[in-house]
Amino acid sequence: MGVSVVYRPTTWSYIATLLLITITLTIISLSSIQVFTEGLMMPPQIAIIAFYISLLGSAINIPLTYIKTVEYGLCYQEINIFGIRWFLPSIGLRERKTLIAINLGGAIIPLAISTYILTRLPQTVNVYMKIAIATIIISITVNKLSRIIPGFGIAVPGFIPPLITALTSIAISMIPPKCNPAFIAYISGTLGTLIGADLMNMNRIPELGASMVSIGGAGTFDGIYLTGIVAVALTLMLI
Repeated sequence: MGVSVVYRPTTWSYIATLLLITITLTIISLSSIQVFTEGLMMPPQIAIIAFYISLLGSAINIPLTYIKTVEYGLCYQEINIFGIRWFLPSIGLRERKTLIAINLGGAIIPLAISTYILTRLPQTVNVYMKIAIATIIISITVNKLSRIIPGFGIAVPGFIPPLITALTSIAISMIPPKCNPAFIAYISGTLGTLIGADLMNMNRIPELGASMVSIGGAGTFDGIYLTGIVAVALTLMLI
């Protein structure tokens, strides 16, 4: 029976990085509701509900289906010799079942908020085209930045996608007739991260070697949540 030891370095750089991340996430959390109400013009009640369900829902994964993959791995054959059981290791093909689930806070809630915003926008082809173009740009960018981490999931850097989303949304919103870039930033940021990080990497699921893959969960929850909130905040600061 082995013992796992987790080593956490206590260097000053590690402590400074941890402190910076804590402060940043605290500021984002405190300003999230303000971003929802002022940037996206949502009623305070809906903004508060969306904020807390997004955070609490990050721990809820709703099962969708299973994907079976065949891979080489270590197998054990059990044999019984005079009442004593032996397990003989061998290398061979084995079947792995991976559960595909969707995360409540990282996928369903952002989709619901994006749908709510779309219903508040002018029902014109111009607006939809701008959102579609921005979403395509963010999807491709996030897909290039995403990394497959075996046994964990798909990770996305936290602060690069929001900056790219904000700049892209502002540039596209300036094309006549002009529209609110904050709306474009949230929809294209959340959908672009979801599509680029998760959906465009579905063919790489066997590389994960995980028993469950959550769409919008694990590392991509941070990416989707931060991209949506921070992109809108940056957009409001830059315009």
